Amino acid sequence: MSYMKSIMLAVFMILAVTSATVHANPSTLQELLEQVKKDRISEGRINKQREAEFLAEKTDKATLLKNAKQMLAAEKARSKQLNQQFADNEITLANKETELENAKGTLGEMFGVVRRAASETIGRISTSIVSAQYPDRDQVLNKLAEAKELPTLTELEELWITLQTEMTESGKVVKFNAPVAKLDGSVQDAEVTRVGTFNLLANDYYLRFNDETSSIQPLGRQPDNYVVRLVPDFNAASAAYAPLFLDPSKGQILGLLTQKATLEERYHQGGMVGYIITGVLALGLLIALERLLTLTFVGMKIRGQLKKITQPKKSNPLGRILMVYNENKDSDVENLELKLDEAVLRETPRIERGVAIIKILAAIAPLLGLLGTVTGMIGTFQSITLFGTGDPKIMAGDISMALVTTAMGLIAALPLLFFFSVVSARSKSIINILDQQSAGIIAEHAETLSNPVPVAAGPADEEKA
Repeated sequence: MSYMKSIMLAVFMILAVTSATVHANPSTLQELLEQVKKDRISEGRINKQREAEFLAEKTDKATLLKNAKQMLAAEKARSKQLNQQFADNEITLANKETELENAKGTLGEMFGVVRRAASETIGRISTSIVSAQYPDRDQVLNKLAEAKELPTLTELEELWITLQTEMTESGKVVKFNAPVAKLDGSVQDAEVTRVGTFNLLANDYYLRFNDETSSIQPLGRQPDNYVVRLVPDFNAASAAYAPLFLDPSKGQILGLLTQKATLEERYHQGGMVGYIITGVLALGLLIALERLLTLTFVGMKIRGQLKKITQPKKSNPLGRILMVYNENKDSDVENLELKLDEAVLRETPRIERGVAIIKILAAIAPLLGLLGTVTGMIGTFQSITLFGTGDPKIMAGDISMALVTTAMGLIAALPLLFFFSVVSARSKSIINILDQQSAGIIAEHAETLSNPVPVAAGPADEEKA
């Protein structure tokens, strides 16, 4: 039984392996045996066929290998031939280059001169304001400067024409239409006046040529009025000559002028000390103006009173002094002198009021300027301590404050001293008139007491007054 089980297990295994070739399940052991024999014969035939195919393929692979070796040998031979040809060509090329250099002769020097001239001219042409009227003139120059071969006759003519155009246009004043950029970024067509290679003018203002964008742009800030006011007259001039300020640096000076601080900016650089100095100056000028008007009005009244010496009025100091005399005509000389002195002293503070304040303010202004100078220098040294001296712009603000406040203090002191002198002189002249009239009245009164002869009405002779 165990033998039969072994046979059955082997049969089942064979059936599992050859299940792809079995078309029907055998019903008996004999059929199974016949089927196994048939399959064995069939597998042998297939194996022989496969072996034959493998042998055929081996022959083909050997043929392919042989052909590949032959091709490799051929390519090696061809590579050797090409290397030899390349070496021969290198020698031929070197010989031809030597022949070319010998044939060129002085043309090589001309090539160097042309390249150098083109390179030097590029910067001048690209930044010239003539390029605003004739753009893209530097393309030929760039080509010549970067060329590796000899320039052609046409290229040499272009270089000559470019240089000749620059020289010719530098002596012309022409007008042409071109797009002009505005400060707000918009662009409009305008009639531009080009003055040689110096200035561009449009709409009665100075313009600049931006070589980076090849566009005409307005200046960020126009020069001073005395420079700009000549532009309209120049544009409208029909004569051969007209005055105009030129920029010989071809725009660099105008660019620097746009960075120049205005008077308003200089004033604000003074800071708080500058504002205080301004307040001192304004206060002093107000007091001086009030004193000048008041003393002028008082002087006019006194001159009118001198013409009518017998009719004193309370509206002027001399009239009030004369009224004191009229009230004390019967007094002796000493009492009358005391009364008149008292009256003059009473009028003096009103006349000299504010004069001392103007003098004090004139002395305070330069001291405030000195204070601003010291404050600015302290700030400068603090900036040096923190940031060093590598960037002067860091210290520029404090130095500007130091210098501006000094100038503001002196500027404020000068007019205050002038007005103080004028006001002081005018007040002293009025007081002198009062003293003279007072002395004249006392002298006349003394003569009257010593000589009882009646005299004409009036404390003093008009001519003496």
